[in-house]
Amino acid sequence: MRIPIKEVTPEIGQAHVAGWVHEERDLGGLTFLLVRDRTGILQVTIPKKKVSEEVLAALKEISRESVIECTGVVKATEKAPGGRELVPETLTVLSRAATPLPLDVSEKVPADLDTRLDNRYLDLRKPRVNAIFQIRSAVLRAISEYLWDHGFTQTQTPKIVAAATEGGTELFPLAYFDKEAFLNQSPQLYKQMLMSAGFDRVFEIGAIFRAEEHNTVRHLNEATSIDIEMSFADQEDAMSVLENVVAYAYQYVKDHCADALATLGIEDFQVPSVPFPRITYEEAIAISTEGGEPLVFGDDLSSASERIIGEKMGTMYFITEWPSSTRPFYTMPFLDRPEVCRAFDMMHPRMELSSGAQRCHIYDLLVQQIKEKGLNVDAFDFYLNPFKYGMPPHAGWGLGTERLIMTMLGLQNIREGVLFPRDRHRVSP
Repeated sequence: MRIPIKEVTPEIGQAHVAGWVHEERDLGGLTFLLVRDRTGILQVTIPKKKVSEEVLAALKEISRESVIECTGVVKATEKAPGGRELVPETLTVLSRAATPLPLDVSEKVPADLDTRLDNRYLDLRKPRVNAIFQIRSAVLRAISEYLWDHGFTQTQTPKIVAAATEGGTELFPLAYFDKEAFLNQSPQLYKQMLMSAGFDRVFEIGAIFRAEEHNTVRHLNEATSIDIEMSFADQEDAMSVLENVVAYAYQYVKDHCADALATLGIEDFQVPSVPFPRITYEEAIAISTEGGEPLVFGDDLSSASERIIGEKMGTMYFITEWPSSTRPFYTMPFLDRPEVCRAFDMMHPRMELSSGAQRCHIYDLLVQQIKEKGLNVDAFDFYLNPFKYGMPPHAGWGLGTERLIMTMLGLQNIREGVLFPRDRHRVSP
């Protein structure tokens, strides 16, 4: 039976392994193959005068990135990766790779990001790239684990919808039989409906779609959002869950992904301390203004502002008490200060990671806010009806998976943390 390369040690004696030919070095009477699977790299040493004719015949068919399997004795050797090598008794080429390769999986010859994404199936073979997705998998497992353990029910909401979650035009329309529909930009409205249904605490990890014409290193048109909603809660309760979820995910990666972190060259992986600092929106715009990026009440934060504030804060932090005019219609205002609402953003020093708020659960106020945003109340009947029949106070947030991974691992482009990214120019592969 094939065993993962990571488990191959001299102590097991005989081993059967399979993987891709990462590198090949022919020294005349001796050939070295580095064979790679998702767990590591193993040196296969072939002394040509000591192996069978079948092994030599198979060796002639091998090219880099061919898939092979071999069986042989494992020996200790200091010069080989991992301090061991396998001398094959059998060697079979399962699938020969064409030459030349579109890109160099060993990364000795660099490739630009477009070339990498055009040939993503090869790019994902790189140990460094593979490590990103091992960590991404661990992060999503950790977050699910934390939320399950704290009483949240996992849900799945529709991705084909009849109306915008937040209004505006940032939606992908599609022909849906005899009517128009859209790809959902957030599970927000459905999460709130589940609060009316008595689910109390829900979470969802799923795709969201935004038809924004951005072309930056931190925007995508299809992303994976981590969303929660919780009843009988305000914005402070939601922020507490969020900061603890993020810290738990970091700790999980530190505890379980040492090999992947080492592959990425991350030696000092810091888990953020909770609670995260909190500043108000007015404090944030004052920091930005003092730092040379002037803002006034009601302005959104620019990338330059986020950078100035992030440098000042130096860690993950929250911005609270946003102007009501800047937030979606479903956000709860402070009733004694309606110009300010119970919204928050969770920030990394590099960028925004999450937005959330206490939601408006008062039917008449919600209708008023929909009208004030210039939206058609009739288009939201399906959403508004539950508010007529007993809606508890509730709060929640959405956290971008890709931005969390990007900032956690210090990636320079958000597309590096997506298997097959979708942006305004890329819909393939």
